[in-house]
Amino acid sequence: MKYSKPHAKDFAREHLRGLWVTPINPMFADFSINEEGLRANIRHWIDNLGVDGLCICSKLGEYGSLTIEERKRNTEIMIEECNGKAGIAVTCMDPNPETVLELAKHAQDAGADYVVIHLPVLPLVIDRCETGRAYYDYLCDKLDIGIIIWSHPDAGYVLSPESCIELAKHPNIVACKYSVPRPMYAALSRMAGDQLIVSCGSETEWMDNVVELGWQVYFASSTPYLMQTKSDRRVREYTDLAMRGDTQSARKVYDSLEPVRRALRSSRPGGKPHAHQKYWLELLGLAGGHVRRPMLDLNEPEKAKVREAFEDCGLQP
Repeated sequence: MKYSKPHAKDFAREHLRGLWVTPINPMFADFSINEEGLRANIRHWIDNLGVDGLCICSKLGEYGSLTIEERKRNTEIMIEECNGKAGIAVTCMDPNPETVLELAKHAQDAGADYVVIHLPVLPLVIDRCETGRAYYDYLCDKLDIGIIIWSHPDAGYVLSPESCIELAKHPNIVACKYSVPRPMYAALSRMAGDQLIVSCGSETEWMDNVVELGWQVYFASSTPYLMQTKSDRRVREYTDLAMRGDTQSARKVYDSLEPVRRALRSSRPGGKPHAHQKYWLELLGLAGGHVRRPMLDLNEPEKAKVREAFEDCGLQP
């Protein structure tokens, strides 16, 4: 590790910055992972798009259909390809907390900068915040690496801002990806001070969050690489302008991306988000491929709709 446990927050305040993305896992027709395609994608995102960090094995990476060994392999590939050029976070998600701990220790030992640990799903539990806090207490005591909490409705509940602040007492709780309505994450931002970096994966709100809430990191989604090319880096451009305080120029660039946002929204089948993003990546010239069960691939009419939206959105090749 690049820091000791007592200095995890200091390290994150200095390095957990800018645009962080969540890679998909490109797959062949036999559902095996296209490792060379994943490596090429990562190199493109770092070298050509200028992303600041990556978060592997997320929901977008179809973590639920990967074996434990495949998830560890994903981590190793990302560390090899980042090679000091971008920050590294590893999502550690599983119903079994001991598996979460195994994945997090592997990431810690392999050289990741942070791990992302989601709220546990707690069927039949009524006071979920209390149980959720005890879950993080247990994992924090076992790990040295900086932990990014991810509180989102997929768990069936979200932590209150007060519960997030209480968890920040741990020296290695460094950030919270807070997938909640803006008033709620704005409240946490105001409460957090230097104890907790707050972020979410909404690109549409990212610029306002930099300007109005002083956010330092966009963490994390596929949007920065779906909406950019080597010659058209407008998400990077408006991010840098906003962080430098040139709000007027940033707003102009931000607004120019609205046709791309509409194209992504309008062409995405509600039941096939992973397949949609993989096909969009292929249209960008990157590795996409198939999805694993239980996810579904796009059919030909759906692909035609995506192609039409892509061609009309104004992204420069």
